[in-house]
Amino acid sequence: MRPAPSPPRPERLAPGHYTADRLPPQVAELASVPDTLGPGSPAKVGILDLAFAVRGGRTELVERYQKTPLQIMRPLWIDPAMPGMAYVYLMATGGGIAQADRYRMDFRCGPGTQVHLTTQAATKIFRMEHDYASQLVHLTVQDGAYVEYLPDPLIPFRDARFYQRTEVTAAPGATVLLGETLTAGRLARGERHAYRTLATDLRIARPDGTLLALDTLRLTPGGADGGVLGPGVFAGHDHVASLFVLTDRVPAGELADTLHTALAGLEVLYGVSVLPRDCGAWLRLLDDSPVRVAAAHTAAWDAVRRRLTGHPAPAPRKA
Repeated sequence: MRPAPSPPRPERLAPGHYTADRLPPQVAELASVPDTLGPGSPAKVGILDLAFAVRGGRTELVERYQKTPLQIMRPLWIDPAMPGMAYVYLMATGGGIAQADRYRMDFRCGPGTQVHLTTQAATKIFRMEHDYASQLVHLTVQDGAYVEYLPDPLIPFRDARFYQRTEVTAAPGATVLLGETLTAGRLARGERHAYRTLATDLRIARPDGTLLALDTLRLTPGGADGGVLGPGVFAGHDHVASLFVLTDRVPAGELADTLHTALAGLEVLYGVSVLPRDCGAWLRLLDDSPVRVAAAHTAAWDAVRRRLTGHPAPAPRKA
């Protein structure tokens, strides 16, 4: 089924749509007018707006709006264990995020949908001399939907300046798996925490505004706090990954036990806890090896998916 064209919405191209209405002080103080293309220039604003619904027994992409440099190809149905689940690969034509880029992605997942969202490759955040870059992600999940948002790692280059805000609105009865992995930089080039600042916010709430969880990260190497290597952040390691699981399909304590069991015996440092209001569980893991981090993250994803759906996680298909 070909997705219907999204109705005209000129406000998508208004600065208020793709620009963060509030910034962490560490990022806001860097705002400036670049000597290259500035914020709002045609090549600097990337927008995705996708809507999913169940049609004919499987999840279909029913509305699609994209503006380069963000884009997708058609959805794929590649999981024999969950044949109705739509897999969507998010792509950026520029190869990475540059100074003054403003990205926004909206994903609207209707009742009973099954959606897997991931990136085609790691997101590179290029060196910046002026201003900053930002990415806003809005994920709306309705009752009975099962949605996985598992992008590949963020890799901040030397002098990168980046802010990402992810807002999840999940109805009661919805299930959301949301992952994030950050690296210390271009490690093969000896860049470890050479970025200027990197800040992320995650907010999970109900449609009525009831707050379920917040996760805030502020990384400013060499700044006044200078705590990027401390025990609450990277703890001296090169990679930090998180997985949040919001669901009412199983009790939060059982879900936390599932994550513990999946990671026990793996050579990574990790912690697991239930989310507030017993709405799910989450984990954070640390290591110096990207291979071990990816394997541990996949093991946790696989264990949770088996517990919630009875089916294993499929092998990823990426170029």
